Amino acid sequence: MQNLRVTDKPALPSAAAHAAVPDAPRPLAPRALYQEVAERLRQQIYSRALEPGSWIDEMKLAQQFGISRTPLREALKVLAVEGLVTMKLRRGAYVTEVSRDDVAQVYHLLALLESDAAATVAAQADAAQREQLRQLHVRLEKQARQRDNFFAANEEFHTALLDIAGNRWARQITADLRKVMRLNRHHSLFKQGRLSDSLAEHRALMAAIDARDAERARALMRAHFEHGLEAAA
Repeated sequence: MQNLRVTDKPALPSAAAHAAVPDAPRPLAPRALYQEVAERLRQQIYSRALEPGSWIDEMKLAQQFGISRTPLREALKVLAVEGLVTMKLRRGAYVTEVSRDDVAQVYHLLALLESDAAATVAAQADAAQREQLRQLHVRLEKQARQRDNFFAANEEFHTALLDIAGNRWARQITADLRKVMRLNRHHSLFKQGRLSDSLAEHRALMAAIDARDAERARALMRAHFEHGLEAAA
């Protein structure tokens, strides 16, 4: 067999050849199994099928889902990062229990982040964005008698406000905080007339946003969370 000499070099493809043969698009990977499992467990936690403080039986769940324990454990790690699950050494995984201090800290951070977002929206939102918030508020008013629907509409309103404000880091942090807040039995809106009070606070907030009054919007949103914490205590 004839060996290539050191001076024998393969011809390099021309720039034109590179341009003529674009990279083939890579197919999108399907959602990983552990992510699907994490979402199912997340919903079981939110619905109280898995109660706060309860031990998570990995073998039982693996059999229930028809999977091995490997993707289940990966899913539990995801939920642990989100704060929904607590991993205890040599004891396994437990659904996180939130204390009164936990709830107070979550409300405090949400008040800071969302009051800042409300001020930004009041100062900068365009007509279409304001109309989006108005429509979500109308939906919120219509769901006042349907607890779960009201809670979902309320969260959608707050999420839209953060999206319009445009700070993706605040959006990410508040999404994680709200996951933890769901561990609290979210009946605070339905205690001591809290639902009607919450709606009144939303109406005042929308008025401040429509008036482009940033500081009033900031103060109203902060008060909204302070009142929510009082009802949740």
